[in-house]
Amino acid sequence: MDISAFSALVFLPLVLPLCVYVAFSDMRDMRIPNTIVVMLFLVFAVLGLVALPFDAYLWRYVHLIVVLIAGIALNAGGAMGAGDAKFAAAAAPFIHVGDLRMLMALFAANILAAFIAHRIAKHSGLRNIAPHWKSWTNPKFPMGLALGGTLALYVGLGVWFGR
Repeated sequence: MDISAFSALVFLPLVLPLCVYVAFSDMRDMRIPNTIVVMLFLVFAVLGLVALPFDAYLWRYVHLIVVLIAGIALNAGGAMGAGDAKFAAAAAPFIHVGDLRMLMALFAANILAAFIAHRIAKHSGLRNIAPHWKSWTNPKFPMGLALGGTLALYVGLGVWFGR
């Protein structure tokens, strides 16, 4: 992986709980709160100054802009929720551009695993643990489960396998 183990280690303690909450919130309410998206952005804005060389830190904001524009286009086309687009944009600066192919593979595997796990839970006794969750009755998939999981796995793997 091209992400440095140091930067992944700096980001992980604050990124992980935010990603878990995004997955939980999207399953419970079928929405990703703006406050969590802002918090994720602020984690990068503050810790990125410590975790990354300054030139790399500044370039990572280009990732945010590119993903935000793509997310707005996908949202306008009905292919992605607005919260998902905002979360993906806030998560983009954490990703080293050299890891993009690996991230896409990780995201694809995570979408598949999250979808299967969610659908199994939806039609099993696990549903009784949280019967009020909107994702059980909504025909749409809570993409925050896969998005949050992917960022958490990426940063976690970066701690172990980063350069």
